[in-house]
Amino acid sequence: MMTVKEVSRLTGVSIRTLQYYDKIGLLNPAEYTQAGYRLYDDTALEKLQQIHLLTLKKEHLENLIHLARGIKMTGVINMDFSAFDTSKIDEYAARAKKLWGTTREYHEYEEKAKGRTAECQNSINMQLMNIFAEFGRIRDEEPASEKAQGLVKKLQDFITKHYYTCSDEILADLGKMYAEGGEFTANIDKAGGTGTAEFVNRAISVYKA
Repeated sequence: MMTVKEVSRLTGVSIRTLQYYDKIGLLNPAEYTQAGYRLYDDTALEKLQQIHLLTLKKEHLENLIHLARGIKMTGVINMDFSAFDTSKIDEYAARAKKLWGTTREYHEYEEKAKGRTAECQNSINMQLMNIFAEFGRIRDEEPASEKAQGLVKKLQDFITKHYYTCSDEILADLGKMYAEGGEFTANIDKAGGTGTAEFVNRAISVYKA
């Protein structure tokens, strides 16, 4: 049996993530000590490995989708990722690279992502969602307000730093994508509350760098 701290050190999965997996029933410990500490056996570790590998592939694919849909392309067949089929993750990733792999932004994203650990990538993803949570806290204000416009700049700078150069044109396309419904809208609204994705889009639409 291994403690949660030992599992975290061995696998690189944070203690907070392991606690979250237990909370939602995704990965329960084999047993608990009398003091309530989690203990994991080999079966739990094997399941964690499967979850971790799937999460890495899904995060990488979501980043590719975020990149590809944020770049304004013409004459390109749209790919529908609304029904997420995990059995096709590798296929979708390969298709995304085939369609957008020659763009400057794609190569920039690959360079920025090169060598990142799973923990680092997860931290970046969480920071991005935290920005949307900040939007959610002011979504009842005017989108042209100083706070809202400051967050738009923060979002643009964050994407440029961690993903690819986010021009005003790309930013505008992202705003429309955030509010068009589907998985992106749902995730943003989950982070900031219902209506956050639409608010972000409206704030971006009036943004002037």
